[in-house]
Amino acid sequence: MIALLVAGGTQASHLGIGGDADEVGDVSIAGCTCHSEESDNSVTVLIEGLPYHYEAGGQYELTVQLIGGPDPDTSSNTAGFSMMVSSGTLGAGEGYESMVQNWEDDPARLTHTSSGAKTEDRSWHILWTAPATGEGAVTIWLAGNSVNGDQVPSALDNWNRLSTTIEEGADDGSKRTVFSGNGEIEPPAAAEHGVHIHEMGAGLRAHWLGLLGFAAVIIVLLFCGLFLRYGFSRHYEGRSNLLRLRIKASSNEVTSCERRRSDETAQAGQVRRD
Repeated sequence: MIALLVAGGTQASHLGIGGDADEVGDVSIAGCTCHSEESDNSVTVLIEGLPYHYEAGGQYELTVQLIGGPDPDTSSNTAGFSMMVSSGTLGAGEGYESMVQNWEDDPARLTHTSSGAKTEDRSWHILWTAPATGEGAVTIWLAGNSVNGDQVPSALDNWNRLSTTIEEGADDGSKRTVFSGNGEIEPPAAAEHGVHIHEMGAGLRAHWLGLLGFAAVIIVLLFCGLFLRYGFSRHYEGRSNLLRLRIKASSNEVTSCERRRSDETAQAGQVRRD
C-alpha cells in the first residue's frame, strides 16, 4: 500500500503529473500507468497550433486538450497532463498561469496544477519557446489522463499519449493539429435556450390555432391586394391580356353602337327632306 501511494503521488496527482515511470522514463513518455497499464484510444489527446517548421527562438501558443473518457465532474478533478520537449522551453499561455506549472522547475517539462485539474473542457493553453539555431528536430511527448473525479487512481480513469517532431526551418505561419486516439470525437451537446411553450401558459392546441389564424389573415390580405390591383384598375399597365382584350372589346362595341345611331339619324333626316 505504501508503494502504491508513493507511485500515485509521483506519477499522477491533481497537483501535477511528472517523475519517472518504471525504467521507461518520464510520465509524458510512459503514460499514466498508475491508473492502468495500457493506454486507451477512446481518449483523444491532441496538440493544436503546432508549426510545420519552427524558427529559432520563436514563441508558439499551443492548446493541449483531451476528448473522451469518463464524464467530467466539474465539481472535482476532470483531467491532467504531462508534457516534455527535447529542446526549448515550456510555459503557461496567457490567462493560464495558475493552471499549468513546470514540473520540479524544469523548463522542458510542463504539467497541470490543482486548479488546472478542474478544467471543464479538459484543455490548457501553453507557450513553447523554440530553441536556438542549429538544434535540429524537436520532439514533443504528451500524456493526458481523463478522470472521473473520485481522486482514486484506477482503471475507471482513461489515458492516452502521443509524440511528434518539429523540424527547424522557415515558418510560413501555417499551423497543424496532432492527435492520438481513435478519432471518434463527438461534439458537446447543444445548450438549450429559451422557454418551453407550455411553461408560458399556452397549450399546444391554442398555439396551433393562433398560427392558423395568423396565416389566414395573411392569405386574405394578399388576395385582396391582388384583386384590387388587377381586378379594377383599367389603366394599370401590368393587367392581364385577357382583361385588356375585354376592355378593348367593350370599347369597340360602344363605338359600333354610336356609329349605328349616327347612321340611323342621318337616314331619318334624309327621308324627311325627301
